[in-house]
Amino acid sequence: MTWVLPTRSGRYVVGPAPRGAGLVAVGWGPDGGDEPAPAAATSSFEADLDLLPLEATALGTRNVHGAELVVRRADGLRGARLTMPGGPDGEVSVSRDDDGATHLVCPLADGVLGLSVRLHLRTHLGHDVVEKWAEVRNVSDQPIELLRAWGGAFAIPAGAGAAVGLLGGAWSREFTPFGVTLGAGTLSIGSRQGITSHTYAPVVSLAPSGTDGESGVRYGVALAWSGSWRLALDAVPFADHMRVAAGPDDESGILTLRPGEGLTTPVLAGVRVEGDADDLAHAWHEYQATLARTRGPEHRPVVYNSWYATTFDVRVEHQLELAAVAAEVGAEVFVVDDGWFRGRTTDRAALGDWDVDLHRIPGGLGPLAAGVRDLGMRFGLWVEPEAVSPDSDLYRAHPEWAHQAAGRPLETLRNQYVLNLGRPEVEEWVLGTLRRLLGDTDITYLKWDMNRSIADGGQSILGGDDWSWRHTQAYYRVLDALRAEFPQVTVEACAGGGGRIDHAVLARTDVVWPSDETGPRDRLAIQHGFLGVLPAWTMSSWVTDLPDLLDRDRDGEPVSLEFRFVVAMAGVLGVGADLLAWDRATRERAAALVELYRSIRPVVHTGRVRRHGAPADEACAVQYTGRDTVVVLAWRRTGAAGLTAHLGDLDPDARYRLRGDSRSRTFTGKELTADGLAVAWTWVDCDVMILDRV
Repeated sequence: MTWVLPTRSGRYVVGPAPRGAGLVAVGWGPDGGDEPAPAAATSSFEADLDLLPLEATALGTRNVHGAELVVRRADGLRGARLTMPGGPDGEVSVSRDDDGATHLVCPLADGVLGLSVRLHLRTHLGHDVVEKWAEVRNVSDQPIELLRAWGGAFAIPAGAGAAVGLLGGAWSREFTPFGVTLGAGTLSIGSRQGITSHTYAPVVSLAPSGTDGESGVRYGVALAWSGSWRLALDAVPFADHMRVAAGPDDESGILTLRPGEGLTTPVLAGVRVEGDADDLAHAWHEYQATLARTRGPEHRPVVYNSWYATTFDVRVEHQLELAAVAAEVGAEVFVVDDGWFRGRTTDRAALGDWDVDLHRIPGGLGPLAAGVRDLGMRFGLWVEPEAVSPDSDLYRAHPEWAHQAAGRPLETLRNQYVLNLGRPEVEEWVLGTLRRLLGDTDITYLKWDMNRSIADGGQSILGGDDWSWRHTQAYYRVLDALRAEFPQVTVEACAGGGGRIDHAVLARTDVVWPSDETGPRDRLAIQHGFLGVLPAWTMSSWVTDLPDLLDRDRDGEPVSLEFRFVVAMAGVLGVGADLLAWDRATRERAAALVELYRSIRPVVHTGRVRRHGAPADEACAVQYTGRDTVVVLAWRRTGAAGLTAHLGDLDPDARYRLRGDSRSRTFTGKELTADGLAVAWTWVDCDVMILDRV
């Protein structure tokens, strides 16, 4: 017996494990595979359940190799022997929705321990991603500690020597690709910071040994969780598969279920493709499109943000002067960043006191917002609702609201603490504060920032060491409430740059801020890694006047205004420069570039992405292929040789005309793939080339 879950281009197939011990992966791909041969133990030191590619298991069911669920009851009983209540043929249920989704539910239980688990698998005909998660419930009369609570695993048929791809980095250099060849052992990445973190993105790719750069089977696995987390790849010697599992971090906290309580684990998503790294990226993008409420311009406007022009010196007259120029340049929303609330003149005070500073903004935010609207733009605001300054009225009134471990002095980072959003009264206060701001003023763009990790997370006020879990769940509830109550508001997620970006955030916000680094060449490298996993329609990118922080070997190399704009055009364009310092010619040139971006925005945000070269090369490009239009954005080092991009994803027999070409040349898709498109370098160091299907 097997159960088949169809995807866009194949099938994911599972079957019953021996002795009713859950589900085992049977096959994944175009044909779905065949039923597995029984696992044969070769010695008394291993068992069949440790050898089989089980969908999810527990310590106690699987004992030699890693397990996704590790539990301990209050009386000391440790581990769980999970079985299907209905026996090997189980009580598995499979439902198929009219919208193309297939949802499998497999019940598991340990009657002795008093634990109930419902394993979920879901696929969709619109994409190739398989989702897994679990509902875990305590049905005993004692508390049960979940020392590890992960909702499933993927048994990747990669074998020894698989190439593992990671995205890592630090503040200002997020999403840097790293590669590891894993022959044996466990590779573990994650975060203990209470947020997704800048150090690692919760996603990995795997290619079996021998896969070349342009073909072969590839896999990706990603975790939808925005708190502390861990992802582990386990390569068992001489095994024919590598196990990939993930969930909330199992070192910095313990989840405790009281009798009758339950929880739902984060979703673990996996995808399989045949092709190259950009084919894998496209498979992720197809799935991420189903997480977004829209990919249109209504929630991806051209943003002007006033931070770099004003920092904390926010004055209404100055803001409106900036807004007038922003409107001329073509901005669609004007966002007032940090410094608009009372007492906020430096980063050392006033976080938490979210009342407008009437000395600098007389009359409040309403007249400022009206002035921005009169210029034809929407009005937006920056907030950091999870943070509190030691020097603030909020902290003086409620010092107990800050994350803290009993008996330890609080630790400041960036001169601030983090509010314990897991406390119900703090969650209520944060949501109430945002409701008041959005209800009192016509704010339709909210930039939610989070500028430090949670270093002081300790015992929950409700008991149990689950501070990260409670904080993250409350963060989701607040975002869900805002979307339901204020659907007109665009939410941009930021955490000192790319510190909180994952599928759960993509499902609840509209755009994300990949990095605080806006120097154009450094930013190009960040965006290259980002687009290998995440979609362009979420990637907020600004034009500023700032230099590169890291690309110091090229310091002083001229970077044109056009270069900065073309970098930012690769995602959701924004402008953060001091527009009042730009002369008339620069403003007019910027307005023309914004208009060019708006003409290609639908293709950039919905087209298929393909990267040509990398920013470390002398020249590179990104291709976006839409139904009738292809957009190529290209960049090069000063004085570098040209670039010929061999375009992919085209109809080989269709003809494409290069827009703006004085000779009105046309090319077949086959020619553009085989011979390539020579970049014209219209602006010396960058170019935007547009081809229309004719």
